[in-house]
Amino acid sequence: MTPRSFLLTAELADYVRASSEPLDDVMADLVRETAEMAERGEVSPTMQIAPEQGVLMRLLTRAVGARRAIEIGTFTGFSALCIAEGLPDDGSLLCLDISEEWTAVARRYWARAGVADRIELRLGDALASLRALPQEETFDLAFVDADKTGYPGYVEELHPRMTRNGVVLLDNTLRGGQVLEPGDESDHALASLNASLAADPRWETALLPLADGLTLLRKR
Repeated sequence: MTPRSFLLTAELADYVRASSEPLDDVMADLVRETAEMAERGEVSPTMQIAPEQGVLMRLLTRAVGARRAIEIGTFTGFSALCIAEGLPDDGSLLCLDISEEWTAVARRYWARAGVADRIELRLGDALASLRALPQEETFDLAFVDADKTGYPGYVEELHPRMTRNGVVLLDNTLRGGQVLEPGDESDHALASLNASLAADPRWETALLPLADGLTLLRKR
């Protein structure tokens, strides 16, 4: 049940992970517990980012020197844990999510990893929470992995709140390949967003075929 890119065979996915920085024990245990939740039918396996994506996100957080980060859609907290571990000791991550149940799992692992003091979790409607933040250049890094039809609104609200050269990461932007022939509303929303971002002069844009598609935006 461990997530992998639909573009990779299971064997090649294993090779990718073996050739990358390994997960630490806390991360590995969180991925395992979330996979077990998926096996019991409590959550969808597609809601968990792939381990190699988490490794990349931790690397990017360190590489861009992010001090203040924001995440929209936290689930059981693996992506937040990766970002938090990439932040300096005085860094901070604001997580916006709607589920108290799933984020309770996240809190346990953040505490175990010793990064809970870097993370603030706000429960409620993510777009409303985002709009309530000051329109000031605050965040160096953002990660969005929430309701797909909400992505255009999240990107629009993030723009004034990102620092210059700030990086926004958007998850699931390939939708399992369905962006080529959109079926449901989420497919259509992301296909439209992908096209608009590629032409948006405010952002430098790269859509990577990592996991289910990861778009990187740099605020110009």
